Amino acid sequence: MYIIGLISGTSADGIDAALVEISGEGYELKVDLIAGETYAYPEELQREILAIAAGASLSLPQLAAVDDKIAQAFSQAALKVQQGHPPAQRIASHGQTVFHRPPNGGLGYSLQLGRGEAIAYNTRIPTISNFRQADIAAGGHGAPLVSPIDACILSHPTQSQCIQNLGGIGNLTYLPVNSHQHLDRVRGWDTGPGNSLLDLAVEQLTQGTQRLDLNGAWAASGTPCQPLVDQWMQDPYFQQPPPKSTGREYFGLEFWQRCWRECQAYDLSNADVLATLTEFTAVSVKQNYHQFLPQMPDRILLCGGGSRNRYLKERIQHHLSPIQVLTTEEMGLNAECKEAIAFAVLGYWHHLGIPGNLPQVTGANSSQILGHLHPVGSHRTTML
Repeated sequence: MYIIGLISGTSADGIDAALVEISGEGYELKVDLIAGETYAYPEELQREILAIAAGASLSLPQLAAVDDKIAQAFSQAALKVQQGHPPAQRIASHGQTVFHRPPNGGLGYSLQLGRGEAIAYNTRIPTISNFRQADIAAGGHGAPLVSPIDACILSHPTQSQCIQNLGGIGNLTYLPVNSHQHLDRVRGWDTGPGNSLLDLAVEQLTQGTQRLDLNGAWAASGTPCQPLVDQWMQDPYFQQPPPKSTGREYFGLEFWQRCWRECQAYDLSNADVLATLTEFTAVSVKQNYHQFLPQMPDRILLCGGGSRNRYLKERIQHHLSPIQVLTTEEMGLNAECKEAIAFAVLGYWHHLGIPGNLPQVTGANSSQILGHLHPVGSHRTTML
């Protein structure tokens, strides 16, 4: 089956689209990336998304308008990525997260914009969306959802691994040896900030002229302030045991503004501020590994936008040495498209009627088939 996977992460820096050919039964899959690309949002739409994620107030008509624009952008990405290739039989769209609330004793809540029914109508391709809702209804966090896919496509016969995603938020998947045969031993959770605080800092420090620190070069010219890193690591999130999830609602604008105020007491240069935030992310990864993993992995594979940040990769390697830190790119899996590929697989499992969540990862009470199918030519949403 040819499936297009679509996702825009918490950084909202664009839509990752992957046309994937998938075959196999159950969790024994063959997954081939046919085409992959990231399509930038229009700047105005990106600003709207980030403002909503930061807690900006808006009316229901305004929310509907943003939802429409995101669905249109996702539709265009799906049509573009399959040009010149075999036509897709399904689209699996994660959408754009603008709000995420962990369960915390009740039901969680997670809102992704970019309606699947609109994508199906615009592209004339049946579309699966709302992947997180069934897990949340079963008492889970609805995140992370990529862990079972990591177990299937990155399983190794002799080495245990951690797949560390560094998007706006960081998350890990722990894979035992031959993980595709031992899904009950796979673990995963959100580790804390990835690039979210760094990107917010760069935008403020450059008065909006830049949105990221390319390769971490600016941060690498500074010196981390260890007392601040130690202070920020006292945040209760880092002491909370898995299953756990977080988002820009927590490690976002308000958290960054607090960090910025606390940096003033140490008279840090801009480069020092970025170096300190980078160190904070690296130390948070280290702390999660040492405190919550069943055992340390034989190697770590980085993915997501932060895997391109050389300085962040160096700091993670420093804190987790002698474990080898590589990227999924170095192992033959496109780091840019990995999340989009994962949702294509979830769409394939939905088609086969196979559960896509791991309850020990998300905290759900049971395994669930994930996603809602929006057929072409119908205004009715079919839930399977």
